[in-house]
Amino acid sequence: MSSGAEGRFHTVDVSSITRGPRRATLRTSDGVPIEALHDPCTRPAKTAIVVAHGFTGSAARPAVRRAAEVFAQYAGVITFSFRGHGGSGGRSTVGDREVLDLAAAVEWARSLGYARVVTVGFSMGGSVVLRHAAMHKGLTEARTDAVVSVSAPARWYYRGTAPMRRLHWLVTRPAGRLVGRFGLATRIDSQEWCPVPLSPVEAVPLIAPTPLLIVHGDRDPYFPVDHPRMLAAAGPAELWLEEGMGHAENAAGEELLRRIAHWLSVA
Repeated sequence: MSSGAEGRFHTVDVSSITRGPRRATLRTSDGVPIEALHDPCTRPAKTAIVVAHGFTGSAARPAVRRAAEVFAQYAGVITFSFRGHGGSGGRSTVGDREVLDLAAAVEWARSLGYARVVTVGFSMGGSVVLRHAAMHKGLTEARTDAVVSVSAPARWYYRGTAPMRRLHWLVTRPAGRLVGRFGLATRIDSQEWCPVPLSPVEAVPLIAPTPLLIVHGDRDPYFPVDHPRMLAAAGPAELWLEEGMGHAENAAGEELLRRIAHWLSVA
């Protein structure tokens, strides 16, 4: 860990990775404060799972806490709130600069002493873990050792379902951003992407040889199954199409979370 990276972590006792949960405020490379929480594994572990939540979520949301509780039976767990969400600063860029938030969380996990750090993301977070893995390969402290993307889109600007048309209204219209801020506790940036970031399907072939798992429900109301099939076909990846599953962390049951944790522990 470089001294510059260490300077972005505050008020955290890192003397042991086996003690109780710790909170931290991380600082991204573009200066945004990110709230984060460390839940040690229930038994000694060398692996940390970093969890990237979906749009309008946060580290404190019940579905994220439930996932963390399951994952903590297999590995240490880092949860955090993306910019514009929860107690983090900044504004949401809906999957663009959120890669920097995830990179800060992965770096923090390594600073705590974990020898192996893996990522799992849901919906928007699922797109972020794909782009992060493609952009942080090699020997960087922000690298990931395995990736699971759950309920992610394959391509940007998709409006083929009613929930996605509502989401586009939320993000692109002033009235929608007000609803996001006051109704969903999500602060959304008003600026359009410039340049448009690498899409999830473009990121997938750049991830290898890092192990990659794509998980998607066959009843996802946001993204139909052509999205996970497109992602899995774009590069070396394992695909799980889950019968009866809806969308993202809210639809991920304990049995699926356990299978994901096991896959991450052996990938």
